[in-house]
Amino acid sequence: MTEPLRTLVLPPLGSLPLARADADRDGEARTTEGLLDTLWNAAGTRVLTLVDGKAPVAGSALRLVAPTAITRPDLIVYLGRINEGAADAGQPVVLAVLEEQDTAIAPQEDWLGLRDIAASLDARDTGLFVEAAAIANWHATHTHCPRCGAVTKVRAAGWVRQCPKDDSEHYPRTDAAIIVSVIDDDDRLLLGSAVAWPEDRFSTLAGFVEPGESLEAAVIREVGEESGIEIESPQYLGSQPWPFPASLMLGFVARAVTTDAVPDREEMRSVRWFTRQQLFTEVRDGKIAVAGGVSIARALIERWYGGPLDEEPSEARP
Repeated sequence: MTEPLRTLVLPPLGSLPLARADADRDGEARTTEGLLDTLWNAAGTRVLTLVDGKAPVAGSALRLVAPTAITRPDLIVYLGRINEGAADAGQPVVLAVLEEQDTAIAPQEDWLGLRDIAASLDARDTGLFVEAAAIANWHATHTHCPRCGAVTKVRAAGWVRQCPKDDSEHYPRTDAAIIVSVIDDDDRLLLGSAVAWPEDRFSTLAGFVEPGESLEAAVIREVGEESGIEIESPQYLGSQPWPFPASLMLGFVARAVTTDAVPDREEMRSVRWFTRQQLFTEVRDGKIAVAGGVSIARALIERWYGGPLDEEPSEARP
């Protein structure tokens, strides 16, 4: 078992909700012969069950069960071991992807999605839930070999799918996406409302990084495409996994060179500049809604705002 990483230098956005974790993924153990069978039959193993992205919770914690509490499903994945210092330190955790909720584990109303409960979970449970959701989403969408179409087999304790025809191995994918708070010379923030959202919902601009593109180039391109705004000097602030289904959101701040905002009408319905007072007033009065508390978008907005959005802006705020 590898030693857990204890020292983490946080970027300017700090510890983002879905970036928290306190478990050792124990990647070296994944290739151990018969690992999943051994863990499933071990008394100390804890199982995190997942059904359509929902896991059982008890209060503000994940409900982990013993393998004997459920029938072993077709798909199980080794998530790692609990870090030292916890009451259950060293215990292995296995994800079991079920076809339907098991009320013997938890009542139906206590099966919740990551967005529903993440803000209440501690670092250990947040990390486990994010890891479980991401790997389960990958398995659900990558059942066949992309080369020949054959049904792949699960290997490496759930972290590889192998084609039985050509022996090619396929690994979980993560799609890099940038998200950026654009600020002009008057210290206003640019927010947009996507065509796919309700008309009153606004957030910072974002988009996927294209093949052969740097993160900084993606920031400049996406802002230009979606809003017509030219920007300069994108600076990295922090990142957060977003397993809906498989993204890693990389947060930036950038300075606007132009201010004539024009939505592209394909992805963005509208784009607007906000002062702090305008944003506070329109959110308070229910005229607009902004990104939720577990998102990196909310962290970017509140970094510019200078604090929580439910508090009126102060003259002292930057």
